Amino acid sequence: MAEKWFNVGKIVNTHGVKGEVRVLSTTDFPEERYKAGNVLYLFKEGQTAPDEVTVKSHRFHKTFNLLTFEDHPSINDVEKYKNSVIKVPESQLADLEEGEYYFHEIIGCTVLTDEGAEIGTVKEILETGANDVWIIKRKGKKDALIPFIDDVVKEINPEEKRIVISLMEGLIEE
Repeated sequence: MAEKWFNVGKIVNTHGVKGEVRVLSTTDFPEERYKAGNVLYLFKEGQTAPDEVTVKSHRFHKTFNLLTFEDHPSINDVEKYKNSVIKVPESQLADLEEGEYYFHEIIGCTVLTDEGAEIGTVKEILETGANDVWIIKRKGKKDALIPFIDDVVKEINPEEKRIVISLMEGLIEE
C-alpha cells in the first residue's frame, strides 16, 4: 500500500546565508517534528518524489520556525527548497493521547446534533489559543463556528467521519 503523506509545513523563504530556511508550520508539535536528527521530506512544486533531509537545528523566530539541514551549510544549498511543502509519512505521526485528534481526522467529518440533525461538514479549524474553533460548512446557509469544548462536542468518531455536538442556545445562527 502506498504511504500516506501529511503536510507539516512549508518552506516560505531562506533566512540569512548559513543555510537556514523559514518554515510556516502546520504541525501541532513543532518541537518534536523539527527536532535535530529527524528526517523530513520536501516536496518541490510538481515533484512526486520528495527530497529527504535531516534536521540539523531548529529555533523559533517571530511567527516562523527556522531550520537548518545536515549537509546544507549555505544559502546556495537550500535556495532550491523555497516553496517546498514539508511532509511526513503516516508512520511518523506521533500517537496522541486519548481524546486528542489530528486536524486531518476532524476536517471532513459530518457534524450532527445529539438529536440526529445534520449541521454540516468540518471544513477548517481555527486555533484561537484558548480552544480550537471548527468551521462547519452548511448547505445553503452561512458557515457555523463551533468551539471545541467538552460542553459542545460530545462524540468524535474519525473512523466513521462523524461528530456529535450538543447545541447550546445561540450557538448557531440560522
